[in-house]
Amino acid sequence: MEVTNADKAVKATYFSLLSNTALAIAKGVAGYFGNSYALIADAIESTADIFSSFLVLFGIKYSSRPADENHPYGHGRAEALITFLVVGFLITSATVIAYESIVNIRTPHELPKPWTLIVLGSIILWKEISFRLVMRKSRETNSSSLKADAWHHRSDAITSVAAFIGISLALLCGPGYESADDWAALFASGFILYNSYLIFRPALGEIMDEHLYDDVVEIIRNEAVKVPGIIYTEKCFVRKAGMVYHIDLHAVVDGNLSVRKGHELAHRLEKFLRDNIPGLGNVLIHIEPNDYH
Repeated sequence: MEVTNADKAVKATYFSLLSNTALAIAKGVAGYFGNSYALIADAIESTADIFSSFLVLFGIKYSSRPADENHPYGHGRAEALITFLVVGFLITSATVIAYESIVNIRTPHELPKPWTLIVLGSIILWKEISFRLVMRKSRETNSSSLKADAWHHRSDAITSVAAFIGISLALLCGPGYESADDWAALFASGFILYNSYLIFRPALGEIMDEHLYDDVVEIIRNEAVKVPGIIYTEKCFVRKAGMVYHIDLHAVVDGNLSVRKGHELAHRLEKFLRDNIPGLGNVLIHIEPNDYH
């Protein structure tokens, strides 16, 4: 049985769920016993990531439903909406981390334990690997919500790097620098907010049918003229919904063709594009005579 893009995306999301659950527990325990709020902040973010991964899983499964009478173009737009919710989780976790960091900066506390650096080093390595794995799957499947999930992993890795630097400074400089890892957590919250914008912007463009797919348009034009009878292409509009691209293409043909021949040529072109370009949804072909322009 053929493995679909939705199947690949679902597997990647299950991987994120298991990874985030294990790391949230490990960070929380290490942060509590190691006197490190930066690690606890990391645990907060990973906990938010668990819920956002559930949302991503729901969004991918729902958006991959086939078209029906009420949704002739399918349910793909649900994925961008889920991406907005995922961004909301990111912003919420960043706000909580920032607030708690400021509270801890103003509250005297003990230095972090040295062994927390070993925990953080392991987390950084695992999270970067996770980011690369999930991001690769998001590119393979054209999934915006899976891309958001991948950036959760990268954000987690960055917050862990910040925590590693903060704890290292606290341990090297000694008493008086206990809040260094809290400052690191505060810095990390700002980075999370920045990444939230990077994730939100493409999803907004998808909802608004913004033209963002010049590379796809070029591929379509190059493939279309390989079909015998297609002289060249004129207008080509591409909009993304979930993991598929919907295409409106104007193809120029011999103006002396009969309506029936033009109709058959349009069907051959549609089939050729579907066979040679993965990830296409609705393909609308408009035939124009070459002596019309």
